[in-house]
Amino acid sequence: MDRTGRTRRTFMAGAAAVTGAIGVSALPMTTTAATATPRPTVAVLGGGVAGLTAAHELAERGFAVNVYERRALGGKARSMGVPGSAKGGRGPLPGEHGFRFIPGIYHNLPDTMRRIPFPGNPRGVFDNLVAPREMMFARTGREDIRLPIPWPGHRPERLTLDEIGRALTALLETVGGLPLHEVAYFVNRALVFLTSCDERRDEVWEHTPWWDFTRAAQMSENYQRLLAVGITRNIVATKAEEASTRTVGTLGEAFVFNALGRGADGPPDRILNAPTNEAWIDPWVDHLTSLGVEFRVGWTLREVLYGDGRVTGALVEDPGGVRRTVTADHYVCALPVEHARRTWGAALRAADPQLARCDKLQTDWMTGIQFYLTERPPLVHGHLNCVDSPWSLTAIAQAEHWPERDFPALYGDGVAVDCLSVDISEWDKPGILYGKTAKQCTREQVAREVWAQLKAALNDTGHPALKDSALHSWFLDPGVSGLGTPNPTNEDELLIHPVGTFHQRPSAGTKIPNFFLAGDYVSVDIDLATMEGANAAARQAVNALLDRMGSNAPRCAVTPLFRAPEMEALKRHDRTRYRLGLRNALDVG
Repeated sequence: MDRTGRTRRTFMAGAAAVTGAIGVSALPMTTTAATATPRPTVAVLGGGVAGLTAAHELAERGFAVNVYERRALGGKARSMGVPGSAKGGRGPLPGEHGFRFIPGIYHNLPDTMRRIPFPGNPRGVFDNLVAPREMMFARTGREDIRLPIPWPGHRPERLTLDEIGRALTALLETVGGLPLHEVAYFVNRALVFLTSCDERRDEVWEHTPWWDFTRAAQMSENYQRLLAVGITRNIVATKAEEASTRTVGTLGEAFVFNALGRGADGPPDRILNAPTNEAWIDPWVDHLTSLGVEFRVGWTLREVLYGDGRVTGALVEDPGGVRRTVTADHYVCALPVEHARRTWGAALRAADPQLARCDKLQTDWMTGIQFYLTERPPLVHGHLNCVDSPWSLTAIAQAEHWPERDFPALYGDGVAVDCLSVDISEWDKPGILYGKTAKQCTREQVAREVWAQLKAALNDTGHPALKDSALHSWFLDPGVSGLGTPNPTNEDELLIHPVGTFHQRPSAGTKIPNFFLAGDYVSVDIDLATMEGANAAARQAVNALLDRMGSNAPRCAVTPLFRAPEMEALKRHDRTRYRLGLRNALDVG
């Protein structure tokens, strides 16, 4: 990044957009110098993690790739500068849709990151990942629960006598607040899921809400907050009352094994050591450009055109508002499902019924807000979950995890020294200041409400962590608009996992021979709205394309979630019981 905050990616993407606007509408049929054989062309529709992954895998296999992106490369994963915040030759304050989280259960995304060069890093962008050593459940009106994250090489935090006393108080309060029979029941439910066969998971637990599976409605408030709601928010960023047990249980199982060091690609919690674009997205785009990928930023897909049994083109709107048709040999639709399905016309849907089933997939709001502080807050050295907050807040203070970045020297006006990045997961419940939902509040009211809920969780035990005097400014994701009006909108909704939706997910390869799907809504092993799911789906889309062509190019590796070998015998036993119409042997009901 130069001292104006303008990145090489910004320049290159802008140049590509201008070039595309004045060029011909069709993708070029490029050739290799050695053989003069035309290279197959691919139009990748969408430049988020799924689109960039598909472009990466295709370019490495010799395809001529053009990526069309409506807004900004990186999609929901990107970071962005806060408009008007750069002063004195510094870059703008770093904003984002929401903080990045790359746990050790991911395998496909880290593999891609290792293949993205970064100066001074032997393993490329992957070496920009750092592992927080702890996390916290922040309780309102009681001591917070601060937990170390086990992993070889992690050193325990040095604690003062006061901190040790608070930790013991939190532990005793939690144990005392959770009746032993509730703890025993939750452990039983975890063991039931752990030993359930795939058929029971897919056919029974997929149709059972986690709230019902854990019998949360009949349990104490502490049980509901910590074990039903808290776990789903931390692990799968979804709502316990709606999320399928299959989704929550599968990811919970993976995280448990990750913490035990089984089948892991690294620690259970990893984040980037700089703003996302600096640490990952910009180097990725630069690398793809070096592989010959071309980018058209500011181009909006309006419709995937279909005729004679194939996709015949993509109707796009260029940055100047001119509609044109771009053509290629193959098309990878890498838009989020809520945007993609609007571009699939009746004829295309009729050619493959699984496209119509995508209308049953659901999205919801989960959006980030950043608070810039003039003092570093004395918070946990990692993620925190405000368990009792009405708007289901999770957060992380970022500057301490960016050791090579002098925050006030590089960003903003030199006064802000840290960024507290917060995810708002609940937009439809009243807050504590105005008695209104987040959608009913104006942007300014949302900021004040979130700040108040953070203080209620973090300043309630005589050790204030957040000071009003230290609040420099805030930035709410620009994808949200119309707040406080009857029609609030969100350009960046998150795929959610109500019961039964697993069976509505499409495969990456469609019945249309030159049309493929990539995105976290595609049926992949990780049933979750994640960058890992988007990456795995893109790999599957490229493999389906290679299969369709009969290509002899190497297929993309797609690594599934870890399965503990010692559990397989128990799952086989449960499969027999399931086919006989019996409960899991451990299920006490």
